[in-house]
Amino acid sequence: MDLSAINPVLLIASLMVAATPLLLAAIGELVAEKAGVLNLGVEGMMIVGAISGFAISVETGSPLLGFCAAAVGGAVLSLLFVILTQYALANQVASGLALTLFGLGISSLMGQSYVGLKPPSTGEIHIPLLSDIPVIGPILFQHDPILYFGIALVAIVWALLKYSRVGLILRAVGENHDAAHALGYKVVRVRTLAILFGGACAGLGGAYISLIRVPQWTEGMTAGVGWIALALVVFASWKPWRALIGAYLFGGITVLQLNLQAAGVAIPVEYLAMSPYIITILVLVILSADKSSAPASLGRIFHASN
Repeated sequence: MDLSAINPVLLIASLMVAATPLLLAAIGELVAEKAGVLNLGVEGMMIVGAISGFAISVETGSPLLGFCAAAVGGAVLSLLFVILTQYALANQVASGLALTLFGLGISSLMGQSYVGLKPPSTGEIHIPLLSDIPVIGPILFQHDPILYFGIALVAIVWALLKYSRVGLILRAVGENHDAAHALGYKVVRVRTLAILFGGACAGLGGAYISLIRVPQWTEGMTAGVGWIALALVVFASWKPWRALIGAYLFGGITVLQLNLQAAGVAIPVEYLAMSPYIITILVLVILSADKSSAPASLGRIFHASN
């Protein structure tokens, strides 16, 4: 065992990278749940985003187009969830689980010809002067554009939910869809847009894994990240800034267990690999008793005739 092999600066910088797909997926799901929609299909939307972004990036040589395609791919898959839950009035839990299974299957089919290929490099942003600061520079100012976009997205979502009319309407629909409908708000339209936004964010998170974090395509490569993102929304009590903190916490656990494995810590590899998921379960158990922060209409089907 050699803990001196773990570089603290690289560890923290890697933590931010590991947290980004979680953060993107969680912030999208947070917006959907704020509108009263429980979409358990995050894992499926992420894996479809991962292969969509990877395929377009490889074919065009442009990572930017790849991320755009990933957002579209995630949103298109979420459109299926919209049809099932908002128009066919199907159960949201069952529809979300079906969406995940469908996403895993179709991504496997789409990705058969891309196994073993390498995507073009996304590149990093080196902020002049700031990136040269010892310790702080490599940690905060030498990352890819999508990582900074994820942090900016948290700030934008927080501001919109807290201060804008759009956020007020979204929260009204999530708290009491019947009252919102009575006031003239288009509940189905609001929820549809929230679901599509969540799908696009999940797609971006998936593409981040296949294009940046693990620059390759392998079947099922999201490996439960979508489920952790769902737990992260509960952990954050449906607040964007807490989602940011939670993503870094869970990302840190993931990176730490990988570094401990590399350092040869005398703990079975299987236990280290399980640790992020064990922590997720413990967090859910601890927080399950407090449901006061959850939108009151979360998971409830809206009937326009009411």
